[in-house]
Amino acid sequence: MADRFLLLRLFLPFGLGYFVSYVFRTVNAVIAPNLVADLGLTPADLGLLTSAYFLTFAAFQLPLGMLLDRFGSRRVEAGLLLFAAFGAWLFSQAEALSGLLVGRALIGLGVSACLMAAFKAFSAWLPVDRLPFANGVQMVSGGLGALTATTPVEAALKVTDWRGVFLVLAVLALLAALTIFLVVPDQQKTGEPEPFAAQVAGLKTVLRHPDFWKIAPWAFTGQAAYLSIQGLWSGPWLRDVAGFARPQVADLLFWIAAAMVVGYFGFGSLAARLSRYGIRPAGVAAAGMGIFLLVQILLVVMPAYPGPLWIAFGLFGTACILPYAVLAQVFPQQLTGRCNTSLNLLVFICAFVAQWLIGAVIGLWPVTTEGGYQPIGYQAAFLILIGFQLLAACWFLVRGKSLLRRD
Repeated sequence: MADRFLLLRLFLPFGLGYFVSYVFRTVNAVIAPNLVADLGLTPADLGLLTSAYFLTFAAFQLPLGMLLDRFGSRRVEAGLLLFAAFGAWLFSQAEALSGLLVGRALIGLGVSACLMAAFKAFSAWLPVDRLPFANGVQMVSGGLGALTATTPVEAALKVTDWRGVFLVLAVLALLAALTIFLVVPDQQKTGEPEPFAAQVAGLKTVLRHPDFWKIAPWAFTGQAAYLSIQGLWSGPWLRDVAGFARPQVADLLFWIAAAMVVGYFGFGSLAARLSRYGIRPAGVAAAGMGIFLLVQILLVVMPAYPGPLWIAFGLFGTACILPYAVLAQVFPQQLTGRCNTSLNLLVFICAFVAQWLIGAVIGLWPVTTEGGYQPIGYQAAFLILIGFQLLAACWFLVRGKSLLRRD
């Protein structure tokens, strides 16, 4: 009974925090037309605005690891979520792009610990054999947030506007902060915190390790495409290229998010099972990310099949998370946190650039008579992201063979 109570004290608060963070991450894919109509945003404005979340999220990854080591998950995540709540309130009150940017940046900062803090708390409180399940539950809570940011948000827009949606999200972020602070147990101390100089030295060890750079480029280019497209440009693509009405867009975004939930569970389980037969996680990651790359190419050359292709996009894009497990086998346990946050830093910087870049490229073509964007703009932008992923994939296939056959 005590063990179950501990699980609830960990899963429910951290799950709520990650749920809220994923709603924030993906909600603009549904409300984008409202923002454009109300504030006259250009495609580049829209991409910059949504990607501001990724920029502040990325910028805080390295100090986040040190704060988590020193103060624990409970205090750090609860405190940061207050910034997310304030940022959501500012976003709801904004009358111009500048106000939206400040609010969105504060949201990105505020939710920057929602995954890493949970993983650290789980490793401190749970036995090693329970960590895959615990981490899977945490990822699913994010998937549920992505689901909520689709059809449910579209339904909410019939009752209120995007400002009302963000006021509700501000309250949810505040509730998550209070729940984590009041319910999560304090992290157990295991000796003196590592000195700052030692933490920096460990970070240098990660960034200088050749194995890190064998798979990291494919990981961050693939995740950048996945996060930037799913979090914003999937909705406008379905409207402008596939010709879907808003309810159809929201419905398909729901199924994309559902595929994401299945993918996070499925790829983790598949990697664990295949490792028993000598197939390394790097091989599973390469296969999954390769299929994800193929799906993106098909979206450019065969846009007439949006439903199956976008569901495959949601499913196979989750393979981009597997390089974290690959690198966890490379580094000793005391460096895995810095390894994760270093990769996270690269991922979210690239996601920021990718989300803005797509908007900038789309904006090179005139707006259609219906007020949408030209399909050729999406094709050009997606091809740029595909090109970077192809280069990174070739780099891995040439340089990363040791990761595929590691004992």
